[in-house]
Amino acid sequence: MPEAKNTIGLWHGQLADDDVLSRHYVPLLSADELARAESLSNPLMRLRHIEVRGRLRMLLADALQQHPAQLRIARTGEGKPYLPDHPQLVFNISHTANYLAIAIARDCQLGVDIERCRPRANLAALVDKCFAEEEAEYWYGLPDNQKQSAFYQFWTIKEAFVKATGRGIALGLNQCVVNPQQPGQFLRLPDAYGAVEGWGIVGLELVAKSGGDMLCGAVVVDRPALQVDCFQME
Repeated sequence: MPEAKNTIGLWHGQLADDDVLSRHYVPLLSADELARAESLSNPLMRLRHIEVRGRLRMLLADALQQHPAQLRIARTGEGKPYLPDHPQLVFNISHTANYLAIAIARDCQLGVDIERCRPRANLAALVDKCFAEEEAEYWYGLPDNQKQSAFYQFWTIKEAFVKATGRGIALGLNQCVVNPQQPGQFLRLPDAYGAVEGWGIVGLELVAKSGGDMLCGAVVVDRPALQVDCFQME
């Protein structure tokens, strides 16, 4: 588990989508988490919800030397989960299809996002809606064979930033601007979040063990220098 303030632990892997394993996690969850699972009509989404929350609780419990079921996980008014009894330990989760990433750190604002790098017919429409002028101009100027990877690179950084702030997409993805010439840095941020130099970005490139899906991702934190230690979840 991360001890240094500039170190982030990132656990990633594929969900089992297995009913037997899902039942193993059920006793670890809170009444609210179980109620949310039961409200999901899609059986696969219900299994994934239980496994994601169970895996998160096990990682947090390991860091805090507590039983997973004893952890209190609350949500801010904007919906970001946190540990009211241990506010120094921060976390963020992201999942796409059956792939999961959990980032854990200490004393910071932290966001993570992962996406499957797959073709989408509406990439240009999303760029027009969610990218700032500088980003859109750069993206439209790329060769067609580079546009997909560049889109996901920018998109995951933006998503990770708005998750780190706790505001989510309500903040406006076009309000956090990635530097097209140096994608490891922001070009512009809303005034409330300080100077761009105060934020750090680490891009992620992951490959699913089965199926070979390429995954693009990013970790964003309100710290200029950071180290991400990656661990494969089994």
